[in-house]
Amino acid sequence: MTYVIAGGGLAAAKAAEALREQGYDGRLVVVAAEQHLPYERPPLSKSYLQGKSEREKIFVHDASWYDEHRVEVLTGTCVTAIDRAEHEVALSTGERLGYAKLLLATGATPRLLPGDALYLRTVDDSERIREVLSSASRVVIVGAGWIGLETAAAARAAGVEVTVVEADSQPLLRVLGARMGAAFADLHREHGVDLRLGAKVAEIDGGVRLADGTTIEADAVIAGVGVEPATRLAVAAGLKVDDGVLVDASLRTSDPDIFAAGDVARAHHPLLGTHIRVEHWANALNQPAVAASSMLGKEASYDRLPYFYTDQYDLGMEYTGYVPAGRTDDVVIRGDLASREYIAFWLVDGKVAAGMNVNVWDVTDDIKTLIRSGRPADRDRLADPSVPLTETLA
Repeated sequence: MTYVIAGGGLAAAKAAEALREQGYDGRLVVVAAEQHLPYERPPLSKSYLQGKSEREKIFVHDASWYDEHRVEVLTGTCVTAIDRAEHEVALSTGERLGYAKLLLATGATPRLLPGDALYLRTVDDSERIREVLSSASRVVIVGAGWIGLETAAAARAAGVEVTVVEADSQPLLRVLGARMGAAFADLHREHGVDLRLGAKVAEIDGGVRLADGTTIEADAVIAGVGVEPATRLAVAAGLKVDDGVLVDASLRTSDPDIFAAGDVARAHHPLLGTHIRVEHWANALNQPAVAASSMLGKEASYDRLPYFYTDQYDLGMEYTGYVPAGRTDDVVIRGDLASREYIAFWLVDGKVAAGMNVNVWDVTDDIKTLIRSGRPADRDRLADPSVPLTETLA
């Protein structure tokens, strides 16, 4: 009996680890498209990009771990097709590999822009951009999402002049809304970033030409305009797909022997009552244990609240929860925006849906408690730092 994991990132490595920890003793194969062993991606736009951490530290496990746990890692190899009827996957090597259970951990791929731009998704990308930042005088970053802003912070730390071009009216608008997006705009402007908001790119050719005719010269253009879930295999195999591979709370797809975890999975969340897909480290770290349990026939459900973090300049932030698109405007601030020591709470129908603690620590568990309670919050008490978070519910 063989279990196959399609993908070579954090979710794949943690799934292999969980399967062994939960007692699976059969053949276990990880099919990894990159030439590297599985590694974590957050450092690629943070500490590793800035040269503050060593390459060895990004890897989930070293080579000896895979040997000791009898996990075969086929690097530089892709799953090219799934034959559900025969329970086989086709590999880019031309071989076919049978499976009893299959986990899709194929992640996501960057949205591409026409023209010569750099992208930040892999360790090779990070090293290429770090080399550019070591010699460039000016770069243009297209996109003011998390990757774009973290890259901008790394470039400024390297002494490079930075222009960020963003089509929306504020950075992170779709995630945080206008008010908190403006807070991140202020942060980057204070650190010398030239933010061009509400600007559309017409052409990338050595620099950037905007739709209004403005030309921005640059030594390099870095694009961070989002990613797409890598669902090609699932679509071709006839699995249910809707902005990701649709899975239930146990992370099982529409095929009972195929599962999905990480960036590619759009999972039903028991607490939120809807399918969500979260492109962040915490899902890739924690979903695989549930997927492994389900693959082994155990009852399991993934109900962790979405979580992510960022480090930009002297700002450290954690975000917990989920706010539906278009519901990001009702925000309560606890603390001082100007000093960047605060917690922002997003309310939906009067209840705390998400919380973002900025340079305030050890409050994540309390934020989770507020969200999970499902009870209305007292806005005044929520905004008052003298009131314990656990006493802010109406």
